[in-house]
Amino acid sequence: MKPVPSMLRAALAASVSLLAAHADWPNYRGPNHDGISSEKLPSKTFPASGPREVWKTPNPGGFASLTVADGRAFTLVGRTLEGAPTEVLVALDAASGRELWALNLTPAKYDGGGGAGTEDNKGGDGPRSTPTVDGAFVYVLDARLNLMCVEAATGKKVWSKDILAEHAGRNITWQNAASPVIDGDLLFVAGGGEGQALLGIDKKTGKVVWKAESDRMTHATPVVANLLGVRQVIFFTQNGLVAVTPNEGRVLWRQEFTYKTSTAASPIVAGDIVYCSAGYGVGAGAYRIAKKGDAFESTELWRQPGKLQNHWSTPVHLDGHLYGIFGFKEYGKAPLQCIELATGAVKWSEPGFGPGNVTLVDGHLIVLGDAGQLAIVEATPTAYREKAKADILAGKCWTTPTFTGGRIYARSTSEAVCIDLN
Repeated sequence: MKPVPSMLRAALAASVSLLAAHADWPNYRGPNHDGISSEKLPSKTFPASGPREVWKTPNPGGFASLTVADGRAFTLVGRTLEGAPTEVLVALDAASGRELWALNLTPAKYDGGGGAGTEDNKGGDGPRSTPTVDGAFVYVLDARLNLMCVEAATGKKVWSKDILAEHAGRNITWQNAASPVIDGDLLFVAGGGEGQALLGIDKKTGKVVWKAESDRMTHATPVVANLLGVRQVIFFTQNGLVAVTPNEGRVLWRQEFTYKTSTAASPIVAGDIVYCSAGYGVGAGAYRIAKKGDAFESTELWRQPGKLQNHWSTPVHLDGHLYGIFGFKEYGKAPLQCIELATGAVKWSEPGFGPGNVTLVDGHLIVLGDAGQLAIVEATPTAYREKAKADILAGKCWTTPTFTGGRIYARSTSEAVCIDLN
């Protein structure tokens, strides 16, 4: 047997080390709910033959992203069962794309969701929420606000809760799109009625630990963040931003923000600044949060009505700048932009992506355009600097790309793919 050359041994060792040290991607928009990976990019370009596809598999129906943990990838798909459209939670082998198990959820009705036509750029109907993985369990909040905990290895149901029936819930047009968020022992969702719109739930039992406020829900997933040294859950409701204590649901601060039809992008926390945006002519704003004693207050830094609209594409933050896809219903055209967070000034703009999503890895943007184009772009306010670009998916891509172990996991309304950058 010939000895392995030293350079090859080093490369193999580095690859094994990278895979062993990688962090899972257990939540919608990553481990810290912010679209950012702490890993290194093993490669910032594609080979001449194109990116290396590990697997591709049919994954029809819907706009749920992929979460990856402990060798499994989870998402929601739409399937027709006994003549009825149904949301289905599926677990895939992350290494091969093979389906490990599937759990049928409830029959789905989306209140005016679009058909699958290409001329009007409607992506069709299907699940909009992304599963959350925590240890040995997967949590899912379906379109009808049914919250469920299942075993990650088997798909066996552990507990379930009907938010509409049990908490006088009030759904939203096009149905729920927000994902369940976990911090410590509690899980957070919106959608309840008067006095119980925001819910803190024991992740192990499904028992409600606290219920608070009367805000109407939106399609936006809440975020958990440390803000001025205080851990808090920030919901983006029809009233605006509302931050509460994780353990008791006590309101820390509020910021009014306009609501029209749908708010779908999550808020972004960067230092003491919170940014938010919505489509339908609403636009964007940034707010500085201050703390005096135990009291918080929010002050508007800037507000741009009708501009910098994030339809459902939540930007990422790096070094005082936002990077993301901005625009409203600009299918196939919406630009990737760099925005100065403190002022709202546009530093650069590159059209042609449509309302897809971005993930930040190692100072670079993993950009998934709505037509299935994948790009790697340097995250710098100086200029648009594209390192690689390729078409990787058919169908409509309104989902967020996942990055873990040097691999990109992405899906469209018709298929899912795993791309290896190692």
